[in-house]
Amino acid sequence: MRPLNIGLTEEQRNGVIELLNKDLSDAYLLVVKTKKYHWDVVGPQFRSLHEIWEEQYQQLTENIDAIAERVRALGGYPIGTMEGFLKNGTIKEHGGDVPTATGMVARLVDDHEQVIRNLREHIDRCSEEFHDEGTADFLTGLMEGHEEMAWMLRSFIEGQALEADGSQPATERKTPVGV
Repeated sequence: MRPLNIGLTEEQRNGVIELLNKDLSDAYLLVVKTKKYHWDVVGPQFRSLHEIWEEQYQQLTENIDAIAERVRALGGYPIGTMEGFLKNGTIKEHGGDVPTATGMVARLVDDHEQVIRNLREHIDRCSEEFHDEGTADFLTGLMEGHEEMAWMLRSFIEGQALEADGSQPATERKTPVGV
């Protein structure tokens, strides 16, 4: 293979590739978990969650391809096995456990927040340690996507009811309704 001459040393590229493979592992594990919940969700929230998760696993699948291609562009090879994903990822499986719809959402929020924390660290390392601003920028875009997905899911379980005029509802009524 012809040596890369892109302004990064082999050591810098290998460091970045290692970080990207960790991000790839988490993305793959998260897409698997999101698809599983997409298939298993039941209850009154079925349709809305089913649709949200379909959008999210499609976005995650695009991210997976982009991360793998970034690894290749830097002269590395992406992890491509479940064994590798499980070994390098920080997302945890919950085998055989099917939580409630709200439990599924909460777990996915936790997973996205874990990915966001990892990406923040990886962005800093790419910039400061490896001097790869291109990958730092790439990871920033991924992080912003995860922030939006986490926000959408958090909104689903943390919403507070509002009155039609936008005010918060009274928690105690002094007189019964209709009197």
